[in-house]
This record gives sequence, structure tokens and C-alpha cells, in this order.
Amino acid sequence: MTLSALIPTYNYCARELVEAIDALISREGIDAEIIVADDASTASTAWMDELRCANKLTLWHAPRNLGRPAIRNRLAEMSGGEWLWFADCDTALAPSFSLRRYLEASATADVICGGLTTPEHQPEGAELRFRYERADSSRRTAEVRSREPYRQLSTCNLFINRDVFNGIRFCEDIKHYGYEDALFGVELEKRNASIGHIHNPVVHLGLETNDVFLAKTEVALQTLRSLEGNMNGSSRIHELARCLRSWHLAPIARLGFRLTKKALRANLLSQRPNLKLFALYKLGYYISLN
Repeated sequence: MTLSALIPTYNYCARELVEAIDALISREGIDAEIIVADDASTASTAWMDELRCANKLTLWHAPRNLGRPAIRNRLAEMSGGEWLWFADCDTALAPSFSLRRYLEASATADVICGGLTTPEHQPEGAELRFRYERADSSRRTAEVRSREPYRQLSTCNLFINRDVFNGIRFCEDIKHYGYEDALFGVELEKRNASIGHIHNPVVHLGLETNDVFLAKTEVALQTLRSLEGNMNGSSRIHELARCLRSWHLAPIARLGFRLTKKALRANLLSQRPNLKLFALYKLGYYISLN
């Protein structure tokens, strides 16, 4: 059984992650390759040339920025493993993480999600993302994720059978940030692919500052709006907005958001952001999109 570890990068030095994966492959005695694809970074990628790996390593630079779904599809095309493991560049391996645990679980499912944890300490200026991730941690256990297996899929730590992946692939119509993993889960469910959730987490290191995270959230909501007809109930914000529209309350919600948007943003960009206000901001922003 062969494995391809696939790491897309963009403006992020993933040297420690790649070398940790290489060491783990050797330690666990796995037949595996590592492929790193840079999505036309504007920052230096000199770290890629400095990588020293004992196992097979392939480095690829995209000639132009392809976007999150397309760069992952290119990684899969370059790979040769029977199983594919996608890991985001801004993660680290948790102390308990094991690739062999994935291989052992492969007998029970076509797709396996290992989960995500948050670092112990908050990066400076990342109050909103840190609080959001910490509050969401109770919903990230393998037990809770298993209750809605297709709606709790994340591409940051995804193990999948090669043939199953090739039958779906990530939707390259998504050109901007957000919801490619949710749409992938919808497609898996349509095909009745078996999916399992286990405790095999990576640590999310790339917690953005408040202003960057809020801007990324807005882009993700714009992406969600463009995918509305394809989400099949996989987004709570979309479902709530649909209810407001059916109850003819959308105009009131839009007016309320317009009147409070400035105050909401002031709170969310502060050092003490309120997550309930963040939820209101997301709903108001989403329902205000044309």
C-alpha cells in the first residue's frame, strides 16, 4: 500500500512540516512520497530548495496562481500513491499524529478525516481567529464529526483513496477562498462514498490577524453565495438565510446589518471580539450579498 503526502503552499514556509512528515515516514516504515506544490507565491520560496528529505520528494512551482482547488488537483495528478493525504502548509503534526493510523483505518472507509487542533498560545493580533477556533474545538472531536460525516470534512488533514478522489476532484470553478471542502463533502455524499472520522489531528498554526481573518471570512461568504444551489444543506448560514427569506424577514435583516455593520466591525477588530457578534456579522453580510 503506497501513500502520497500532498502539500500545497502559498506565501508560507512549510519547511518544518515537510521535514517532520519525512521523518515520520521513515520512522513508521511507510512506502510514501512527498509532493510540495507552490501556487505561484509572491514571497520567497528559497526554503523549498533547502529541503533535505530521506524519502522521495517532488517540488513543483505553478506557472501562475491556480487557486486552492486547482493546486490540490494538480498535486493529485502528480502523485502515484494508492492513497492521498492532503495537509495544509500552515499546520504542524500533533505529537500523537500517525500516518500508519490512517493506513490501518483505510480498511474501513474510502475517506478518513483526522481533525484539527488549535495551538496553546494565541498569536499576536489574532484574537478573533483564536477565539473562534477554540470555541469550535468541542465540535471537532471524532465523535461529534462522525454525527455529520460529510458536513465535517476538512481538506487541511484529509486521507482519501486515489480512485475515489479522481472520481470527484475539487471544483475548479471555485476561484476564491472558501467552501471547496464543503462542496467536496456534498459530492462524496452523492456518490455514497464511505467516510470515517478518527482522532489523528494536525495543529493549525496559520491563525490570521483580526483584519485578515475578517476579510477572508467575507470572501468565503461570497464564495458560498455563488455555490448556493450546490450546497445541499451543508451550510448553516445558507440554511438560516433561506429561512429568513421564506419568512420575508430578509429586508429587515439587511437593514439591521447596514445600521450595525460599523459597530460590529469595531468589536470584531478589537482585542476582545465577541463570537456571537461574529455570527451576526456573518449572517448579515451573507444575506446582504446580491
